[in-house]
Formats: sequence, C-alpha cells, structure tokens
Amino acid sequence: MSTRPTAVLVAGLSALLLAACSSAGGSTAAPAGSPEGPRPVRATPTPTPTPTPAGPYVALGDSYTAGLKISPQVGEPRGCARSAVNYPSLVAKALGLADGRFTDVSCSGARTGDLTGSQQTDAGGANPPQLDALSPATRLVTVGIGGNDAGFMEVVGECAKENLADAVKSLIGSERAAAPCREHYASAGGAADQVQRKVDAAGERLGQVLREVKRRSPQARVYVVGYPGLLPADPASCVPVLGRTVSEGDLGFLAEKEQQLNAMLKRRAETAGAVFVDAAASSAGHDMCAGEAVRWVEPPFPAPGLAAIHPNARGQEGVAAAVLKAVRG
Repeated sequence: MSTRPTAVLVAGLSALLLAACSSAGGSTAAPAGSPEGPRPVRATPTPTPTPTPAGPYVALGDSYTAGLKISPQVGEPRGCARSAVNYPSLVAKALGLADGRFTDVSCSGARTGDLTGSQQTDAGGANPPQLDALSPATRLVTVGIGGNDAGFMEVVGECAKENLADAVKSLIGSERAAAPCREHYASAGGAADQVQRKVDAAGERLGQVLREVKRRSPQARVYVVGYPGLLPADPASCVPVLGRTVSEGDLGFLAEKEQQLNAMLKRRAETAGAVFVDAAASSAGHDMCAGEAVRWVEPPFPAPGLAAIHPNARGQEGVAAAVLKAVRG
C-alpha cells in the first residue's frame, strides 16, 4: 500500500491432487435374459493437470508487493522500494524463473492508475507504467493493488487521529466513545458508507486493469493477491501491542474495512477469470498484534528498520507460499 505519512501514524507448497474416477469392478453383468451380455462401464477420463507456468512472470503491485524497507532493496527507481526477497522474487526463485523470465515492476505507493501511467515516487525517480512490462509472451502475472485506491491507510490514519482527539476530550471530563473513528465515518458519510464507496470505485478500476492485462497477455495465468490480515479476530489481544491508543470498537472497524477490501479483490478476480490468493486467511495468527517472532505485519511502532503497518520478511515468505500453492494447484 502507500508509504504516505498516514501509514506511519499507525501503520507449503502442496502437490496437485487428481480425482481419477474410474470403474472399480471393470464390468457389470446384464439382467437375466438380456441378449446384450455384460456391459462395460466407461471410466471417467482423468483430468489433465494444468502445468506450472514456466514464465515469463511479471509482478505488478504496491508496497505490500514491493517489500517496503525489507533488506536488501534493489532495482530502479529506488523510490519504489523493492526488496530482493519480496513475495514475487521468492515465487520466481521457487519456480526457477531467471535469465530474464521474471520482471518485478511493483512500486510503493502505487494505485491502479500507476499501472497504465507513469508513477513519480516519493523518493524521486519515475516508475514507468507497470503494464508496459507485459507482452503476448507473458505466462504468469500477479497483481497486488487496490489498498491505496480505497484509501485504506488514510482510514488507519484517521482512526489514529479520532482516537487521540477522543482521549484528549476524556482528560477534561468527557466520556470516551466506544468507536470514535466508526462514528466519524458514519456522520461524514451519512447513510452510505463512504469507505465502501471508495472500495467499490477501486474495484471498478481494478476490473479495467484486469481486462487490460488479459488483452496484453492473453495466454497468461493471472493471480490477484489479497492483503494479509492486519488485525486479529479478537481486538482485545492488541492491547499489549497498541495499548489503549485505539479503541477495541475501532480496531473492529478497521478489520471490517480490510475485509471489505479483500472481498472486492476476490470478486473482481473471479469476474475477470483470474485466481484470488487469500493472503488474509494464510496470515491468520500472524497479524501485527502477534508476537514479534511470528507476526507477518509490523505494528505502528515497528522493529528497527522496517515499515509500520507493512509486511516484514516473514510476511513476504508467507504470502509467497500462498501464491505458490495457488500456482501449483
């Protein structure tokens, strides 16, 4: 997702199983007196396994794909903050894709518009339109984008701000709200959910992107990679990590918004004939409130050198395993 200041505020593989449905007994006797005799039972043809793509592989996406601040950082422009051990690189290595058969054009801060237009990065340097890396020869594409379009990190930042303001009010005697951020968005958006509107608009743009991917690389297998879970099912378990800076009600609100985002990505992938990789399911128990030794996503105060509310190297490995599982069947 984005590297903008709001993000800093808070910010396996399995073998292919084939169902061979064939005759157990080989033949069945005809009824008594039948002139036809035994009738052979036809075996159901064994489905042909889909071969694992041999490349070329192109990776598209934002900072969750690029591997923001994960060492070593490689590639140009430097402002894209791509890691040599992000999930696309790990997938390519596992599939044996080298010698020009793997291209990573993901870039931190990217929105869907940056797939078809040039992106000026925060640290300087422009990333060419990501879709320009595609060609008719491309056979594998992963797409990890949409969070910046939906303004998810802005929502995270707004929740931090609303909870801080609510805490200040409590110091002068006001009763603390159960979910000040949820209440803010409800009042600002009226009856409709303004965050959901942004998610829906992001979905429209993603749908256009996926159609363009298909046009440029008609033979490619396309995988839309969702976002790993940021928060646990029980918000109370975040208290040791986040303290009381964000209410349990608002932690639940943020979890709902991420679920909406991933649900949109899944719908758009299915509509486009692509495969959705559910990184949230794979990351269960590895959210930013989990222990440092097991978490895939860093909390608002991350480990030294890492990006707040972004995947760490362990998270990239976990997502790579989920992608490989999908690719290999």
